[in-house]
This record gives sequence, C-alpha cells and structure tokens, in this order.
Amino acid sequence: MRSIRRGDTGPAVSEIRSILAGLELLADPEPDLFDEALENAVRAFQQSRGLGVDGMVGDETWRALDGARWRLGSRSLFHSVPDALTGEDVRALQERMLEMGYDAGRPDSIYGARTARAVAQFQREVGLTPDGSCGPQTMKALRRLGRKVVGGRPQWLREAEAFRQSGPNLVGKTIVIDPGHGGGDDTGVVVPDGPLRWTEADLVFDLAARLEGRLAAAGMRVHLTRGPQPAEPMSGAERATLANSLGADLLISLHLDGHPSAAAEGVATYHYGTGSGLSSTVGERLANLVQREIVVRTGMHDCRTHAKTWDLLRLTRMPTVRVDLGYLTSPADRERLINPMFREQIVEAILAAVQRMYFPVERDVPTGSIDVRQLRMALADRA
Repeated sequence: MRSIRRGDTGPAVSEIRSILAGLELLADPEPDLFDEALENAVRAFQQSRGLGVDGMVGDETWRALDGARWRLGSRSLFHSVPDALTGEDVRALQERMLEMGYDAGRPDSIYGARTARAVAQFQREVGLTPDGSCGPQTMKALRRLGRKVVGGRPQWLREAEAFRQSGPNLVGKTIVIDPGHGGGDDTGVVVPDGPLRWTEADLVFDLAARLEGRLAAAGMRVHLTRGPQPAEPMSGAERATLANSLGADLLISLHLDGHPSAAAEGVATYHYGTGSGLSSTVGERLANLVQREIVVRTGMHDCRTHAKTWDLLRLTRMPTVRVDLGYLTSPADRERLINPMFREQIVEAILAAVQRMYFPVERDVPTGSIDVRQLRMALADRA
C-alpha cells in the first residue's frame, strides 16, 4: 500500500483517527484529514510499538494499528489456517502464557499452533476442554490465576540455555546474512557523488559477500537472503520466513541510513523488543556485541542499540539483529564506507561479535581483543 501521510483525506484516514482515539493518543477522531495532530499521534504510536518513527502509515504501521484495536477478552481467539489471527490481544495472551510457565513461543502477536498448544495445556490443567481456543471460559480461568514463574521469562531462558548448550565453536552453525533492500527499484538510500552513484543496496551486498567468506572460513554454514541483483524486492516477513526455513542459528541484517541533515552519522543496532520492555535476551546481547565491536574497531559514532518490533526481528525464530552501518548521506561516514579496507574492518568486527556470542559469559573477552585471523587458523589446524 502507498503510505498514508500528512495532507491525505478519505475513509482510511478516518479509520486511523478512530483507532488512535480509541488508544487515547488522539483527542478528536472526527475529521478525515491527516493533519499535524494525527501525524504526532502516529509518531507516538510508532514509538510505543517499537516501529520506525516517520509519522506515516505504511504497511507495517497499518498492521500494528489494525492489531492494536483488540484488547484481550474482546473477541474469541483460535488457531486459524492459513490466515492466523493477529493483534495486541494475541500478544497479551502469549505474554500471559509465558508468565504462567506455558511455552507459547516468542510473543509475536500471531495465534499460531504453538500458542494454541500452550492454551490447550493450560485448559487441560484447569479442567476446561483443551481445544486451544481462548473464549469466555478460558478468560475467566486466566483472570483467577496469577503468574507461576519467577526469576525471568521462560522463553528467553530457554533461548539462552539452548545457546549455551550449543558450545563455543562456530563450526557447523548456520547464519543468515541479509543485505537490505535490492530487487527492482528498491535501492535503499542513494547518494550521487560526482560521476558516481552510491547506493545502499550495492554497498551492503558487498559487505554481506565479504562477511559470507569470512564466516565460511571460520566454519559456519552461511546463507545470503539475496544475490547482487535480485529480480524482485523482498519484504521483512519474507526474509524472516527464509531464515526460519533454513533453521538458522543467527540472522544479521545489514543496512545503511540516510537523513536530510548531513551532520547525522554513526552506527546503530536493533534487536527484537517492545515499548513495554519485553526483549529477547539473546538478541539483545548479540546487538550489544555487534555495536560495541564496530564502534571500538572503526571509531564510528555510537548511536547505541534499540528494541524494535519490525517484521524481520519479530517473526524470526532465532536471535536476529539489524545493523545500520552509518549514514550514506553523511560525508564523513560515506568517505569511510566506500573504502573497501574500511568495509573489511566492519566485517572483522561482526565476525568477532559472532564468536563472542558463543563464548560463555564467564569466558568472554574484552571488546576489540579477538584476533579474527586466529579463528581461521584454528579451523585450519583442526582440518
């Protein structure tokens, strides 16, 4: 869909106003004009949901708005194939199941088979028909019971424990590298530079190809989500589906940023998390390691790590991060990014972060201290 933005009118704008008014983010739901007040309300909504904050309603923001109108208990929930129910009420139920010790998987707002199994297990234990749907009787039982689990969210504890048990070696582990954009006219940020034209899609593919070679040399099974010139662009959800189908252990998505101000510069890393503080512990650790290694090894400005609910982060079943490796619109960042040697520094930083992910916390090493050449030498010695 075309993004709905300031100045637009019509039924879609009226519906957006109505939803935001119901969420108490907008005082007046009546006019059908996308005015300044509505733009500010959309920005507040995007901020609260961990979405990209641009004040416009595109596909991802619309899906979040459509799901936000539902509150847990306002409708019956059930596993529907092929079109699963989605919404804030589903996410609230998933979080409630996790707090009570039932394995509903990642709270992704999708009422899938795993959520239905968790609900059925709960129903069985409280004497209800275990049909996996959440109707009035199940809601009544949920309201009677408090949380059973203390000391951390079980899903994140399971994820961390699985990571710990996989061992410190990179050999045999599967990683997906996702060069952002690409396909058709989706070039991402584009900056003309004299006779040259630098595009985000081309630069991040070069980085992904370099990273593929270095990770493969360290013994990992590496997959890229696209080639250098794909015919069609891929959505975040499609990239997540591909990574899930490959059974990946990690996914790292590479992007560049752009801004109207040439002064905007620096690297930022994103992991799955909501505005309410719910966050993937392992994904957050990966984001912190990647961010710190890049900042220390390259000297780029530190724009820190952030929790987001973008489809690529929310729908993947493995720890996933997106790294925005500088602003192509910044003369300082661009001068570094177009230098192949600087891109090698970034690749080495990410490789070091991936290796540190598999070290037990008690065996971790200082940022910037891993000699990534030793990873290849150690693999050669084992061969």
